[in-house]
Amino acid sequence: MKQWIKIQRIPGVLATSYEKATRLVINSYYSEVADEIVSRFTSGKMLDLGTGPGYLPVEIVNRQPNINILGIDLSKKLIHMAQANAAKAGLSDQLRFEVGNSARLRFSDEVFDMVLSTGMLHSLKDPVGVFKEIYRVLKKGGQAWLFDPAKVASDVDRVKWKASLSIREKFFLQLFKSFGLHKPIETYRRDEVLPMIEASGFKDFHIEENEDEIRIKLKK
Repeated sequence: MKQWIKIQRIPGVLATSYEKATRLVINSYYSEVADEIVSRFTSGKMLDLGTGPGYLPVEIVNRQPNINILGIDLSKKLIHMAQANAAKAGLSDQLRFEVGNSARLRFSDEVFDMVLSTGMLHSLKDPVGVFKEIYRVLKKGGQAWLFDPAKVASDVDRVKWKASLSIREKFFLQLFKSFGLHKPIETYRRDEVLPMIEASGFKDFHIEENEDEIRIKLKK
């Protein structure tokens, strides 16, 4: 059996392949999530963990300009893409992106009204540590929504995605698979995330399990 190595950061050589996949689900996934968020929140300061190329923050602020979002990701290349996408959308005043580690956030306690994460939980080496950091930086009464694995893998048109890849992108994808560095996405179950949530301090939460995604909504 192949021993997969869990990688938290999208490697630089795979960043463009990942961006192409996420771009294909803007309308089918990120727009839907953005609609749900702005139906509940009309203003405030949000933190997006594992923001990637920043498509979800762009969709949110396009709908509600009174929201300000800071997105962080471990990948410098994806952060540069997110910054470019914000500028292209004319939203650089409301959107900021920076390289950061979700398990060691640089922010003070209780500074965000909402924390978001789509498609990151399954890749974390220390999910409990991340849950604790989310709890720490949330304001009292603030909410955190974690959707995983964000249906990017299941919603993307794989034929269209593969056709968009360059020879170089295909080569590195295959290379990472060959060396056990491209771990298949596995969705957490409710019984697996409950101990993480309880260890982080959250008491008020709702967990929704779908066939290929788990949605966790937490309130401080």
